Amino acid sequence: MSGVARDQDVDIDLGQLVRAVWARRLRILTITLVGAGVAFAGAKIMSPQYRSETRILIEPRAPAFASTQQINDASAGPLMDELNIASQVQLLQSADLLKKVINDLKLYNLPEFDDAASGSAMSSILVKLHLKKNPLENPPEERVIDAFVERLQVYQVPGSRVIGINFTSKDPKLAAAIPNAMANVYLSTQSGAKLDSNSEATRWLEPEIEGLRRKVSEAEKKVAEYRTSHGLLQTNGTTTFPAQQLNDISAELTRVRGDKANAEARAQAVRNALSSGEAFDTLPDIMSSQAIQRLKGTESGLQSQISDLQTSLLNNHPRLKSLRAQLSDIRTQIRQETQKILASIENESEVADLRASELERQSETVQATSARAGEDEVGLNALEREANAQRQLLETYLVRYREAASRADSNSSPADARIVSKAVEPVDPYFPKVVPIVVVAAVATLIMSAIVIMLTELFSGRALRPTDAAPEAIEAEAVVEEKHVPQAAPTVAAARKPVQPSMLAVVADEEDTIEDVEAAEEAPEDENEFSVASVADYLTGSRAPLAIAISPTGDNGSAATVSLTRMLADAGRRVILIDMTGSGYPTELMAEDQAALGVTDLLCGEAAFGDTIHGDRFSDAHLIPQGQSDVRRAMRGVDRLSLLLDALAAAYDLVVVECGSADVAGVSRLTRSRDVEIILSLPEVEETIFVALMTEFQAAGYERVVLMSGGEGAEQTLGRAA
Repeated sequence: MSGVARDQDVDIDLGQLVRAVWARRLRILTITLVGAGVAFAGAKIMSPQYRSETRILIEPRAPAFASTQQINDASAGPLMDELNIASQVQLLQSADLLKKVINDLKLYNLPEFDDAASGSAMSSILVKLHLKKNPLENPPEERVIDAFVERLQVYQVPGSRVIGINFTSKDPKLAAAIPNAMANVYLSTQSGAKLDSNSEATRWLEPEIEGLRRKVSEAEKKVAEYRTSHGLLQTNGTTTFPAQQLNDISAELTRVRGDKANAEARAQAVRNALSSGEAFDTLPDIMSSQAIQRLKGTESGLQSQISDLQTSLLNNHPRLKSLRAQLSDIRTQIRQETQKILASIENESEVADLRASELERQSETVQATSARAGEDEVGLNALEREANAQRQLLETYLVRYREAASRADSNSSPADARIVSKAVEPVDPYFPKVVPIVVVAAVATLIMSAIVIMLTELFSGRALRPTDAAPEAIEAEAVVEEKHVPQAAPTVAAARKPVQPSMLAVVADEEDTIEDVEAAEEAPEDENEFSVASVADYLTGSRAPLAIAISPTGDNGSAATVSLTRMLADAGRRVILIDMTGSGYPTELMAEDQAALGVTDLLCGEAAFGDTIHGDRFSDAHLIPQGQSDVRRAMRGVDRLSLLLDALAAAYDLVVVECGSADVAGVSRLTRSRDVEIILSLPEVEETIFVALMTEFQAAGYERVVLMSGGEGAEQTLGRAA
């Protein structure tokens, strides 16, 4: 085994495996090309298959004249259930539906759906060897259905009530026609099922409604007869006559008792006035009497005459005596008239008392009659409930009958589904995909060839080495291997140079070969691949929306970023630079007004977004200056910068953010993702700084890191500012 002792412990030499594969690279490449060619020829020989899809949305549908209540009832049905959607998927694959589609499109006449009729040599051999059932034993209809099902795919779109219908065929027109035909047959079947339900409901409701009408008529007739026989005639639609009579007597009794109490109170007031000798002027019953009013008027006149005569006559004068006698007679008449009024009031009280006694007697009689009527109302209520129940059921049946009868037309009963996407005739075949097949075949052939070579090396023992070999022997073997493998030298040389293309993730290409690396090594050393112009060309080609510039050495790096921005603007790209440095040096180089509003004012809420965008004084580039607000307060809202960058990226071809000597943590706060360009602006490349920054950014997930090292381009663009 290539000099390895059998009793020694051996290990796999991975380097030898790689070298063996590399040494046979031409053979592997040839085999890979042959495999790709065979795959390409096979893909071209295969008959193309076309696929198209129709999508159906399952949702409750009602005619335009349906009421809101009907629509709500339909939407509350089982159509929202996942099991119901799965049931509709199975219904679309039912044999009856497939047979109708096959018959409508006459698919039984197409050879594509009956390959067994033509047969093949391989199929005949398998049938003769009893390794396969003879397909001709099955009926032609079953063979067509089997071929149809093999090309059909019906599925529910996850998380929705949409059903997709896929069909694959050699004919693109047929691939689009069959899913559309299946959808139409499904919708007509669902609509027909609704029509059948409405027709069955109409046929069932007609005799039921006739029977209910008879029952309602009989029940209402029984109620009327019962009312007549038991004297439960209604007065106002809800109250019976005895109950109404009792209510009237009770109301009248209450009124009479009130009149009696009022009369007794008035009589007592008159008695009190008579017994105490008080004036009667305050009693309303006395003052309302016309006789009393005439007597009071006469009394007042006599008193006036007596008063007048007393001034000129003596008390014993006959004229005064006569007037006094007349006054006494008038007062006696007033008292007698008051007694009559009292007697009248007492008569009213007695009449009210008699009326109340009579009403109480009538009330007792009516109460007894009403009690008997209440017992009779129990049977009446039972009859009325029965009549109401029959009437409500009849009204419900009538409403349902009218609804079912109004949906007898096919347009009035839409299916609970609708087509949301019709299948169209495909242009490109679904299978075979020539490019993916060739790529997969080439990659598989490449991998298998490499694996075979590695296994050959392992089984031959050339890829095994003793594990107890002396360090000097191993070192010598490494020297010999290095001498015999000159193609590894470029990699070693690349590791010694601090600024090699292999260290820049954005410059790396999957198709680079070892020869390309050797050619790069042989290029003149004075050609700067990381100048401002080179980086500008790279950014123009990459079409990156956002670039973060880091200047570890300070303002000289920021000046190079300004040069890069102006160079991109001169190249015709819409570019804007955001000054996030601590010194504000980009603002000093580009802004017309050093006190212009900028990013700190925007973050502090002291300036509008449009007021912070300014033009460069020496190019067509735009600038968002550092601003005049407090930096510490502005940095509290630095997380909002991601929204600012998104808005600017939509308006500009490239957004350049000059961050000065920022670190990875600071840059991460500016970007939501890692899909950005990181530019390390180092006018004078220092290997230690560059390697450290490259390592940090790549460890943080930033794979696109570009080195920019000043150069003539920077001097030319900054010369205008000078």
